[in-house]
Amino acid sequence: MYEHLLQLDTLNMNFNQFGAKLIGLFLALVMYGVALGMKPHFFKTIFYKPRSLFIGLLCQWLILPVATFLLVLLTRNILTPMVAMGLLMVASCPGGAVSNFMASHAKGNPELSVTMTTITTLAAPIFTPLNFAIWGGLYVKYFASSASSVLRTLAIPTEQLFIAVVGIIGIPVLLGLLTTRYAPALSTKLKVLMRYLSIACFVAIVSILVADNLQLFTKYIKYVFIIVLFHNLIALLIGYVASTAGKISVKDRRSVTLETGIQNSALGLLLLSNPNVFPPELANGGMAFVVAWWGVWHIISGLILSTCFRRSGNRNQK
Repeated sequence: MYEHLLQLDTLNMNFNQFGAKLIGLFLALVMYGVALGMKPHFFKTIFYKPRSLFIGLLCQWLILPVATFLLVLLTRNILTPMVAMGLLMVASCPGGAVSNFMASHAKGNPELSVTMTTITTLAAPIFTPLNFAIWGGLYVKYFASSASSVLRTLAIPTEQLFIAVVGIIGIPVLLGLLTTRYAPALSTKLKVLMRYLSIACFVAIVSILVADNLQLFTKYIKYVFIIVLFHNLIALLIGYVASTAGKISVKDRRSVTLETGIQNSALGLLLLSNPNVFPPELANGGMAFVVAWWGVWHIISGLILSTCFRRSGNRNQK
């Protein structure tokens, strides 16, 4: 397995800019559908009783990066340095907008999920480079000096941050809230339609992510699948265990779990494809492959888990 993973570093992945813009459009559409089920006054409750928010941010900014660091140490004889650095890259990224739909679909607290996504995205210029530098730096210094070439200083593009916060989250949520406020009958009709349309959008996103690198996925997915599966499971368990230990409501627990287990891997791919951060001559195909497959798998796992939450009903919810 180790030898096959080493081969990934010699390969280059295709990054389709048009596909990336299309994914952003799909996510904005999904966020509009999520906002149709939101209640503005619930946002106030999040800050009046911030325990759930605090636990969620702690999972995102500290516990997940630490757990990922421990994971790559325990598997350092199995994972190549580039694959390990890819996992650390994902763990350093903020929460993804996909989690907002998953929280809504799971009958969790979508307002909490949107708030967490917004805060972690706004703070990404600080926490993403910081976590990657700390945990990636320790891994490179003590266990994998060969990966020092990809221990780069990450710089989050302002344009990407603006698009994520305003274009994908802010404007769609505002439009959804306005629709519910001024056209409640239309909002009720759209809710069901948008749920199915959102799932169709996720299918399209997965197709876009896989299509440009189909041969690579076909050849190497069996090696990376179990790695990402296990890492994603750890992330979901972190959110669930921490929120359960924090004794927050069932709805909030579902949102924290999904928010921790769904990362903005698109940001990771954006950084990896930025020649000013990672020059093309760097052999980092293993990093890119792991981050790209994370973008596919967290949609699949998120849909599975949120559906299980949804079918479990509202028992014991506060």
